[in-house]
Amino acid sequence: MFFVTWRIGATMFDNLSDKLDSVFRKLKGHGKLTEKNIEDGLKEVRMALLEADVHFQVVKKLIADIKGRALGQEVLASLTPGQQVVKIVNDELTVLMGTRHQALDLSGPAPVSVMLVGLQGSGKTTTAGKLAVYLRKEGRKPYLVPADVYRPAAIDQLKKLGSQLSVPVFDSTPEMDPVDICTRARVAAHQAACDTVVIDTAGRLHVDESLMAELGRIRDAVKPAEILLVADAMTGQDAVNIAKSFDERVDLSGVVLTKVDGDARGGAALSIRSVTGKPIKFVGVGEKLSDLEPFHPDRMASTILGMGDVLTLIEKAQSMVDEKKAAELEKKLRKSQFTLEDFRDQLVQVRKMGSLTDIIKMIPGMGNSKQMKNLDVDDRELVRVEAIINSMTAKERRNHAIINGSRRKRIAKGSGTSVQDINKLLKNYTQVMKIMKKINKGGMRGMGRGMLPF
Repeated sequence: MFFVTWRIGATMFDNLSDKLDSVFRKLKGHGKLTEKNIEDGLKEVRMALLEADVHFQVVKKLIADIKGRALGQEVLASLTPGQQVVKIVNDELTVLMGTRHQALDLSGPAPVSVMLVGLQGSGKTTTAGKLAVYLRKEGRKPYLVPADVYRPAAIDQLKKLGSQLSVPVFDSTPEMDPVDICTRARVAAHQAACDTVVIDTAGRLHVDESLMAELGRIRDAVKPAEILLVADAMTGQDAVNIAKSFDERVDLSGVVLTKVDGDARGGAALSIRSVTGKPIKFVGVGEKLSDLEPFHPDRMASTILGMGDVLTLIEKAQSMVDEKKAAELEKKLRKSQFTLEDFRDQLVQVRKMGSLTDIIKMIPGMGNSKQMKNLDVDDRELVRVEAIINSMTAKERRNHAIINGSRRKRIAKGSGTSVQDINKLLKNYTQVMKIMKKINKGGMRGMGRGMLPF
């Protein structure tokens, strides 16, 4: 329905997904699996995991568990043994990462405290803002506390984030004691009728005694319900070692893995739970303050193996799309009354869900499909389409047939595009409307091509 351009792209697990997909294709090519070809396949799986920076002890146990199940009768007697191996790997990856999502435990008397810890540069301050957005969506009333007195910029940054989000922030200064900040902030949060205090603590470039001692004093003073390590996924295996160090000193309740949308090798996400016993509770998937998502091990495993992540896609749609408006648009589509104005409104809703590339990769089979491999949608094209439609008059948006040559020149000038861009959009729009008319009449033949005329 809209036109796009493509570019090379990479995400955290692309390389691992590619290699595992290659292994599984080989296994599926065998009419019958034997101990020999299973072991050969698992050697490649082992190498792929090690190259993805998964901890070697974690890889060793994972391969042993997969092999134990793969060599059993459940696979060797299966009609589709290759697919069964994929299922076993999916199951074991899920178990490795924690089986299910573990939500925050905020059951204590209000205000409950959530303490964010981690090294300098891991993204604690931004994560505090993202967590406030998430908590508010969950019906909580967050209160932000800047307790990093060693880096004044962190205090200023959190205050700006709070102002941007309309979330109250404790008015701390670099001269104050961090423990005093946190204890006074809990009182202020109670007075402001806030039920969740999010504490942004100081970090260092490396783990040291003074940092841990200060965090221990804050923990003892406020007794937080959650102590979350904010770890940068780009640091790879170091993230696991950092998690172990913090857990030994302050007893973590969970981990927030940031920059998961980058080109890190992904080993930290696969290793942290197994090595530390602490669950990954959230992942940062982008730069926007809304880009913090609960971590679901089963969905991550499915994504790694190219099975998509339909549940997260549905949740994104439910949280971003106006259901009443969606129902109205559906009725218009069925009656062939879907105008360019309606399309613009739909485009705005889709863009709220995030990058189209991320959305497409959540669809089963699309992430590793030949058509989608190493391709990325340039979302700027969608902005251009929206600009074109906004440059039309209300009458033109409701009746595209009146858009003649002179009107196209005016629209192109107003949107900073070319007449060719206008022509392409109108052609794609009319093509989709013809398809919808055929579908509404029950004609399905020939519908496969051009359903989404990109």
